[in-house]
Amino acid sequence: MQESNKTANKSTANIQNQDSDLIKDIIVSALEDAKGNDITVIEVTHLTQVTDFMIIVTGTSNRHIQTIAETAFKNAQEHGYEKIGIEGLGKSEWVVVDFADVVLHVMSPAAREHYNIEGLWDIAPEKV
Repeated sequence: MQESNKTANKSTANIQNQDSDLIKDIIVSALEDAKGNDITVIEVTHLTQVTDFMIIVTGTSNRHIQTIAETAFKNAQEHGYEKIGIEGLGKSEWVVVDFADVVLHVMSPAAREHYNIEGLWDIAPEKV
């Protein structure tokens, strides 16, 4: 009985990985369409169970940052994916959009340099 549970868990994990890869690709495509700058995708599955990918992108102005975030969640919605939450839209230099498997950070150049999200999350998995 335990073996079948392991197989079911592996199948579920594969489906989840396919979904997270698909939503990641949809969001990256939207960021490119919205002319986002310096798009960085970081896989964080080895660091947390909360999400699979962090995507960081730079906008050139507060309006551009808002447009990038709106384009990402509208494009995801068109493909059947809903955002869980959004913070900072329309009022800051940093907008975070949570898609569960993917967390999107849309930042001004100054905020991106100051907070260094890539440095916080870009940690190689431990060698076993």
